[in-house]
Amino acid sequence: MTSVTSPATDTDTARPAPVPSFAVITGAQVQQALKGREKELVHLIEAAYRLHGAGETVNPPSYFLRFPDRPTSRIIALPASVGGPVRVDGLKWISSFPDNVSSGLPRASAVLILNDHDTGYPFACLESSIISATRTAASAALAADWLTRNRPRPTRVGFFGTGLIARYIHTFLTGTGFVFDSVGVYDLSADSAAGFCGYLQKAAESGQSADITVHDSPEELIRSSDLVVFATVASEPHVTDPSWFAHHPVVLHVSLRDLAPQVLLSAANFVDDVEHCLKAGTSPHLTEQLTGGRSFLDGTLDDVMTGRVEPRTDRTVIFSPFGLGVLDLAVGKYVYDAVARAKDLHIIDDFFHELRRYG
Repeated sequence: MTSVTSPATDTDTARPAPVPSFAVITGAQVQQALKGREKELVHLIEAAYRLHGAGETVNPPSYFLRFPDRPTSRIIALPASVGGPVRVDGLKWISSFPDNVSSGLPRASAVLILNDHDTGYPFACLESSIISATRTAASAALAADWLTRNRPRPTRVGFFGTGLIARYIHTFLTGTGFVFDSVGVYDLSADSAAGFCGYLQKAAESGQSADITVHDSPEELIRSSDLVVFATVASEPHVTDPSWFAHHPVVLHVSLRDLAPQVLLSAANFVDDVEHCLKAGTSPHLTEQLTGGRSFLDGTLDDVMTGRVEPRTDRTVIFSPFGLGVLDLAVGKYVYDAVARAKDLHIIDDFFHELRRYG
């Protein structure tokens, strides 16, 4: 018989590794860790974008799970890894079920898994709809800042789509120093528009006063705004007339599929990541298919932040962010660290069970 000797690390006499811990962080804890920290979180998102631009992240394509029997719904997997001082890997698993809205539930729900950089073991599961909305809003506020630094700061903002994301974006804009004389509102749902106006009125009571106008048409909203925020659930372009943008506003095209190619072709276009944004039927993707190239893109937000590109002032400027998993990880790790410092982690004892290779 052949004798086999196992390496010392595989024997029962080997020094045991520490048992990995696993925590669950609730939505209430996430909100507590993030609330009122808009400026800090925008700086965090800027740092994550800079790491991404420097090649210190891994952000594979998102995977879309679609359903033949529920064509408007989807669940998306966003795997990612962030290096630098963040040092965390993980996955956001986010669903979008628009029919939820009619029953009073938010459209999106999500969890975020954080994995240890050195062992790969998952160490936390976080409620992530709040994280996702936060990173989206912080990214939009960051873009609004950088894309308006060489032009007068916008004082008239218009929201096309008035759900949770619109609320978060307004909170982050006003929380990072934007002051608006007027806020325009347009939504196909009168109830959604009324709910958003109620939020705006409460914000005004806390010192963020502005004239609030519910517009009757998309054209009216766009023409009366210096900063336009698209936060809809549109699956294909519905804004087709470039002349509505003749006053050259800055456009935060967060929902990605509202603008027809002819609108993009009349504007200066910036994205968060070229390869990610030019797919899945986004407006930039449709523009690439129409033109056969990517010359309509002026650059990325990182190009603007590093000074490689300066946004034009004689054209409409459109920012179309696909949404990067690395941003979710950066915010998720921030939340985890805050909850850990507060000694409020809910550790699931014995979550990992088979930790010895041979029993």
